[in-house]
Parts: sequence; structure tokens; C-alpha cells
Amino acid sequence: MRDHRLRNRTPLPLMSDTDDLSEILSHNAVHLCVDMQNMFARDTEWHTPWLERVLPRVVRLVEAAPAQTIFTRFIPARNAEERQGTWRNYYRRWESLTLDRLAPEMVELVPDLARFVPPGRVVDKRVYSPWFQPELAEGLRAREVGTLVVSGGETDVCVLATVLGAVDRGYRIVVARDALCSSSDTTHDAMMALYSQRYGHQVDLRDTAEIVEAWPRRS
Repeated sequence: MRDHRLRNRTPLPLMSDTDDLSEILSHNAVHLCVDMQNMFARDTEWHTPWLERVLPRVVRLVEAAPAQTIFTRFIPARNAEERQGTWRNYYRRWESLTLDRLAPEMVELVPDLARFVPPGRVVDKRVYSPWFQPELAEGLRAREVGTLVVSGGETDVCVLATVLGAVDRGYRIVVARDALCSSSDTTHDAMMALYSQRYGHQVDLRDTAEIVEAWPRRS
């Protein structure tokens, strides 16, 4: 039987859209753009239909602060036998997306974003979370970053791993809610509810236009 106390919990307090976004972004904000790559944009088994729709908004975010943008790229295994544990079974299922089968350009950023590198930087990762890559945490620490703006895909996989890792590290997080994409409407919506209802002290959901308007202009 389900414990009745679970039904009576007081929800966590939420951040408000009236919070001063300019102040939030003034804390050495960096835009972390997650896995906007050709293999998710083109006709592969990992095609993410929303990517094309949200891409113009991601571009707007990058244009606001290209030098403060870090792009992550998910790099698949060369083949299933290269990996261990459940990742081996994962790549047996997705063999068409291993590097042995995938055209080299498919792991690259989509062209509309690749043109921003440099000054934007790229961090490659082999798993959902980018936080296992020392250069990411070390680079943010060196720049004394306090706020992360997150966009990209997928909302319920790599974006989720990115956001939760940032929460654990104490960053203030602004999720660009209209600049995320997923292959599942249901779990995308569930993640939006999760971010707002369960991480109210750490995660703020805002639209791209709000973020761009509030982003500090650097001379």
C-alpha cells in the first residue's frame, strides 16, 4: 500500500518568472548547448524531429554570447565491443550509430551552430553527462562561472544529465524551455514539470527571447 504521507507533502517552492533574470545572468553566465549534432538532425535512427524547429532559437542564444558558449557533442562508441556493461548492449541495439557505421560528419555540430566555433568551444563526451570531462568543470571554474544557460537535446536524456550534474555542482541554471528538443513529447513534458516543481531553488525555466534580452552585453 502506498504511504499516505506521500500525498500530503508540501511542494518545493518554485522560482518565479519575476526573478531578475539580468541579475541571474550577470554571474559570469555561460551557455551550455547540448548535442545539437547532425546525427540527431538528419535521417538516422536517432533523428530528433523537433531539432529543426528549435534550432533558430538555439542560434539566437549563441548569437547573444558566442564566446560564452560551450557546445557538447555525444561521441558514440566505435563498436559495441569497445564498451562494457549495459553500454555494450546499448550499442548492439544501435549498431547503425556506432562510429564504424556512421559517416564522420554525423558527429559534427549542425552547420548553423558549427560556424560559431571559435569563439565557441566544443567538449566531447562518451556518455550522457558532460561532467565526466575534466575540461568542462575546470574551464567553468577558471572563469568563475556562476550561471549556466542550457539548451539543446534531448530534454529527457543528455539535457537531463547535464542539468542534474550542474545542480550537484551548485550552479544557478536557466533552462531555455523553448530551445530544447526531444523525440518524445510525453517525457519532454515530464522533464519540464520535474525541473520546475522539484528543483525550484536551482533551476529557472525561461523563454529564449527573455534570456537574449537579459544577457549582459560585453564591450
